[in-house]
Amino acid sequence: MKMLFSYSANKKRFIILFSSFITLLLAGTGYGTYEITKETVTLTFEGKEHVIKTHANTVAEILAEFEIDVREEDYLSHQVDTPITDNMQIEWEAAKPVELVIDEDKMEVWTIEDKVKDLLADKKIELTEHDQINPGLDTEITSEMTIKVDKAFELTLDVGGEKQQVWSTSTTVADFLKDQEITLAKLDRVEPAKDELIEEDSVVKVTRVEKVTDVVEEPISYAVVTKKDNSLEKGKEKIVSAGKEGTLAKHYEVVLENGKEVSRELIKSETLKKSTDRVVAVGTKVIPKQVSRSNTPTGGGKELVVSSTAYTASCSGCSGITKTGINLKANPNLKVIAVDPSVIPLGKKVYVEGYGYAIAGDTGSAIKGNKIDVFFPDKSTAYRWGRKTVKIRVLD
Repeated sequence: MKMLFSYSANKKRFIILFSSFITLLLAGTGYGTYEITKETVTLTFEGKEHVIKTHANTVAEILAEFEIDVREEDYLSHQVDTPITDNMQIEWEAAKPVELVIDEDKMEVWTIEDKVKDLLADKKIELTEHDQINPGLDTEITSEMTIKVDKAFELTLDVGGEKQQVWSTSTTVADFLKDQEITLAKLDRVEPAKDELIEEDSVVKVTRVEKVTDVVEEPISYAVVTKKDNSLEKGKEKIVSAGKEGTLAKHYEVVLENGKEVSRELIKSETLKKSTDRVVAVGTKVIPKQVSRSNTPTGGGKELVVSSTAYTASCSGCSGITKTGINLKANPNLKVIAVDPSVIPLGKKVYVEGYGYAIAGDTGSAIKGNKIDVFFPDKSTAYRWGRKTVKIRVLD
């Protein structure tokens, strides 16, 4: 009996153990089958590869497992509804937010580009060599960075009257001049004002202003002093002292704009050399004259009493050609007087007391009325004649 019971118990224990084994075997087979049916997928993001086994059906399910939200600007190697296949390579790169400023226009963009130049090319922003980009084109893009592009434009720069076309970005006149390495002197002027903004087609004008001192030397005329001389025949004069001109220095403050004089102001005068008076002896001695018949005009004619002076053909600015065409420099021995044609007609022959026969062949701006100017070939003779009252006869 005991033996029978023992056999039955052992048999029952065997059945239980066998059943447990079968159950475990079936469970292990199911798990093994589940694992075997998973697909191997490599997901790359944030610079790392993640090799996973998954029963996910689409790329979207894989991304959901990693809690990845894909933006439109992100890079994803496959469409989100692409079915999963074994040994599939999936790559995802998140776009970075960037503030892009074009001149004064600001915008937020998302990009997967690595460098500034790639982002600008992607956004189809055309650049010229004169544009300013900050940071530089080869700068690596980071999240939340600001990229500023100042577009250049052409304008006219006029410095001291010399014009040129230059390129610049929108900035103040002061900064523009600094960029162009133009230094303003204390008196220089700039238009527009330095704090104003420049614009396309502007004209920035720099006027170079300087003040200089100009010293001009001018002659000081000498005075003529007359002295009575009773040893000298009345009507005659003799130069005792020739006289000398002095020198006066005038100091002017001259303002130049772009090298041209625009104003001149006298600031002081100083005498460098004083003038010396000319001293002329005037004769007072009366000598009875013996009039020679051969030298005294006869016949008719109008007699006049006139005031006379003397002149030469060698004065400054004188041509030596008289009003009637006589060349006094070529004919220094001719006797010619300048007259007022309304008193003595040009071309008339006249007799001048103390001078002789002459031709009324010239005029003068100061010869008006009963005045004549007597020609002498040299200055010393003219000075000796001086100024005197004489009788003349206009011959028929």
